Amino acid sequence: MIVCIAEKPSVARDIASILGANHRQVDHGVGYMEGNGYAVTWTFGHLCTLKEPHDYTPSWKSWSLSSLPMIPERFGIKPIPIEHYQRQLEVIERLVSQATEVINCGDAGQEGELIQRWVLQKAGCRVPVRRLWISSLTDEAIREGFEHLRDEADYQSLYEAGLARAIGDWLLGMNATRLYTLRYGGSDRKQPLSIGRVQTPTLALIVERQETIEHFQSETYWELKTRYREVLFSADKGKYTDKAKAEAALSSIIGKPFSITSVKKKDGKESAPKLFDLTSLQVACNKKFNMSAEETLATIQSLYEKKLTTYPRVDTTYLSEDLYPKVAGILRGLVTPYPTLVAPLLSGAPIRKDKKVFDNKKVTDHHAIIPTGQRTGGLSEREQQVYDLVARHFIAVFYPDCKVSTTTVEGAVERVKFKTSGKEILKPGWRVVFEGNAPEPTNESNSTGKTSDTEEPQEALLPNFVVGEQGEHLPELKERQTQPPKYYTEATLLRAMETAGKLVEDEELREAMKENGIGRPSTRANIIETLFKRGYIVKVKKNQIHATDTGRQLIGLINYELLKSAALTGQWEYKLRQIERRELETKSFIDELKAMLYQLTQSVLAPQPSPPKPEEVRSTEIPCPRCGRGVLLRGRTAFGCSAYHEGCDYRIPFDLCPETSSIEALQRYIERSQQEPVEEPSLLF
Repeated sequence: MIVCIAEKPSVARDIASILGANHRQVDHGVGYMEGNGYAVTWTFGHLCTLKEPHDYTPSWKSWSLSSLPMIPERFGIKPIPIEHYQRQLEVIERLVSQATEVINCGDAGQEGELIQRWVLQKAGCRVPVRRLWISSLTDEAIREGFEHLRDEADYQSLYEAGLARAIGDWLLGMNATRLYTLRYGGSDRKQPLSIGRVQTPTLALIVERQETIEHFQSETYWELKTRYREVLFSADKGKYTDKAKAEAALSSIIGKPFSITSVKKKDGKESAPKLFDLTSLQVACNKKFNMSAEETLATIQSLYEKKLTTYPRVDTTYLSEDLYPKVAGILRGLVTPYPTLVAPLLSGAPIRKDKKVFDNKKVTDHHAIIPTGQRTGGLSEREQQVYDLVARHFIAVFYPDCKVSTTTVEGAVERVKFKTSGKEILKPGWRVVFEGNAPEPTNESNSTGKTSDTEEPQEALLPNFVVGEQGEHLPELKERQTQPPKYYTEATLLRAMETAGKLVEDEELREAMKENGIGRPSTRANIIETLFKRGYIVKVKKNQIHATDTGRQLIGLINYELLKSAALTGQWEYKLRQIERRELETKSFIDELKAMLYQLTQSVLAPQPSPPKPEEVRSTEIPCPRCGRGVLLRGRTAFGCSAYHEGCDYRIPFDLCPETSSIEALQRYIERSQQEPVEEPSLLF
């Protein structure tokens, strides 16, 4: 008997139908289906989990600083103590004991691999195991997958990466949570200070942004503009920070003619928006429909299980080249309202094959999220909204580029120069997919131009200007204030997690940075929801995310940079990907993490200097070189940052820079220490 194990009952039913295993042996959702030499069963996601601290050592059940760090000699797993989970695990154990072969039909990803391997380990599997690896749940995809089953060993590194992630999260979460709760939260553990490898740097991003906004000092500047032929021109000078100079420039042009000095037109192309990976889909749904990241993930997962879209937990926006022959069939299967948009693509000319869409080098286990071409029906409003986004993006990438003409006009009044620009859409190309009115496409190469965002506001269409023309104009000087950055929304927070906190607008650069992002696409939604549930963040007006006092206090307590650094956490993620690619040993990753835990424990438990008394503190007025928020104070034993109560622990002991040092000597010491190489702690993963 061949035993097939899927991750969910619904997937098991689809597989059983294809294999002819139609005899149900099911009792209240627990059981299997058999027939034709197969038994098809399922998990409910994770049936097993890593053991808890007290499962290794009874004394670890009590929270105690003396027991930290807790590092088991060897990690083990145990069944999750939920009654129907345990009953299903018993069914799997019995089937596996009778099997001649097992086929792992879990979700085709890192977490899916980990779920299945732990179940098979608990079931004591001793027979050969093969892997079903598919990107959609259509009948065709399942049949094709069973025709090309892979050996379990092909996915060993994927399992090891998932295992390393789970062990890493256990080690850091269990130890750091107890460490900070006991060190700073006292004996009351009703609300422990929860620390996590991904959760904490994500919270730190939110807190840092919020504090930047709250401490932002607005500055006044002036903009000089003039209106000529109903078109607004801006002074080349840009912002004036000196009001007298701005007023002088305004006075110099009042009553004098405006002259057109240059008119330049440049034709260009805009590529269609990229296909979706999970993060970009979550960003789009948050912006368009105010859907949370978790809601978007649940919705696209539902569409996947209904066989309407491909595997959703992906981090690529590309398709593999072997999918190209299937494109026409997928397009043909799209029903109302898409046939009018699809018809021009199937009119006879070959469907365009673009390197910006098809690139094997940009695809690993899975490709971008696309429709399967199966007929839709009975979708909820949310499912229809998400499906429509996926379908239209898929159709649009096969349309021609949008052809545009950009006009830049320069003018002058006396010595003050002005400029404006406008854009004209010559041929809408792919834009009609999002607007209707499909044109006849051509098979042009999508070779130039930047990817465009369909939500981007369009520049004004300009009238015809002629070099040398002159006329009256209406100048104006407007006083403006510099603005702080905006609070995170779920959309912008997801982007920040994807790029480890760096502000990146360019899509190509974002693609390159994904391996160093915080968390994985499949886990980011859960991380954000966890922060909400633990009361560290809240959502306020206009979908803004604010850190609560509890969240801010937690980040303020953490004086160990590695725990809250988005950039360094992103590098940890990169190491996990190296394990997947067999470029890094799992043991090295875990050993470095263990070393970090010893270092962290020593750092937190080290005696902390008492804050200096007010009468002992004298300000040097030198900005803190680390945080920039506070100034350096001359205390009893060291120079320290005035923002120490906000989490900045910058200090210069008097044995390095004497208390009697002048302000100039102190500044020279700071400059010299910043230039000298500083030994950073290893990334320890």
